[in-house]
Amino acid sequence: MEILFQIEDLRRKSQTPKTSAGRTAGEVNRLQASDRPAHDWYRFVLSFPPHIVRDYAKRFGLKKGMRVLDPFCGTGTTLVEAKKLGLESVGIEAHPMSHFASTVKVDWTPDPTGLVKHSREVAEDALARIGFAGLDSNLFTIVSERRDTPLRTLPPESMKLLLANSISPLPLHKTLTLLDCLKEHYDDRYHKHELLALAKALVTSIGNLHFGPEVGVSKPKSDARVIGAWLDIVEAMARDLVDLRSLKNVPALVHRGDSRQIAAILEPNSIDAVITSPPYPNEKDYTRTTRLESVILGFVRDRAQLQDLKRGLVRSNTRTVYKGDDDDRWVANHPEIQRIADEIESKRIELGKTSGFERMYSSVTKLYFGGMARHLAGLRSALRPGAHLAYVVGDQASFLHVMIRTGQLLASIASSLGYEVLGIDLFRTRLATATGEQMREEVLVLRWPGGRV
Repeated sequence: MEILFQIEDLRRKSQTPKTSAGRTAGEVNRLQASDRPAHDWYRFVLSFPPHIVRDYAKRFGLKKGMRVLDPFCGTGTTLVEAKKLGLESVGIEAHPMSHFASTVKVDWTPDPTGLVKHSREVAEDALARIGFAGLDSNLFTIVSERRDTPLRTLPPESMKLLLANSISPLPLHKTLTLLDCLKEHYDDRYHKHELLALAKALVTSIGNLHFGPEVGVSKPKSDARVIGAWLDIVEAMARDLVDLRSLKNVPALVHRGDSRQIAAILEPNSIDAVITSPPYPNEKDYTRTTRLESVILGFVRDRAQLQDLKRGLVRSNTRTVYKGDDDDRWVANHPEIQRIADEIESKRIELGKTSGFERMYSSVTKLYFGGMARHLAGLRSALRPGAHLAYVVGDQASFLHVMIRTGQLLASIASSLGYEVLGIDLFRTRLATATGEQMREEVLVLRWPGGRV
């Protein structure tokens, strides 16, 4: 327990970034206009903002020739920003849609003029197939569909994975028609960027989703601007590529893998710094946030593939827990984590909560911190002596309103594994949907001194 008191003292004394203190998650998270190139191609709601990467890259004294890792790279914020700074980077991501997005967002090699020309050819074909000939004003308006053929849809096993009414029948038909055209006009130079543009269009204008910050479904719309919305995003990508082309050769690599198995993915002594935002321990299924585009683009086709995907994730919620999970053994001797798990279970019994999900709350807590301990333990072999690490994490009270000080607990785990805890900086505050309270999001700052693992 002594290390936890020391960490709490560090938390109180640590410097609060002037750009973030006292501001809400939404305010801090908004992209600045200068940050939009590449970052805005596709992005999670409430992803951490690029300036965090810049702030800690400067604080850590990172220079060209050094290598930055994001072991939970999501949609590539760290990798994109590192590339803009001229820093080599590597990411690890288990989710196939997120892995794809990161890979595309750090690929600045397509010729902008060629990308626009090719996408317009695809758009012209798609418009002709849905009943309109040529790239005329219909491209930029919601258009009616000729109903002389049945509307296309996804296979039943795929439709079952979607949130109900997350996309209406006519926009889905148009999207599947566009996908057919993209396949038939396949050009390796542009195909991935065109697909990512469609992924963004699905969640921003084609589908019926809203994010606040949880994903939900708005009132279904009968039609949507599919081809025009997609082409707008492709053309915005092309404009960004003009600005980014001078940095296209800065190395950035994205591995599809489990962040708890880093030793099997990365070379020893190959990483100078880590800047990342892992999942938080809460009752949020992160795979739901990307479900629409993951299913329509074919990254997840049925329930078996979805379960395989979830098995590669740190167990942060009850929907990712499976029989045989044993990451909790990594924190079996951590008294504070055991105390929190016991408190959650006692409160569940006291309140008479008996659902299957509620009965797993205490187990998820132990599995989450055990998975993070396993991650930090495996990471050590990849770090160079003196490597600095920044983990964006947040306090949680999702499990029956029992407070979980994520940053403090991860700091104590890291300390037990030989890391030096340099501080816990306040990053931003956010409103907890379960309690209505403002919760702290923080940056846990560590240093790896080196030594035997």
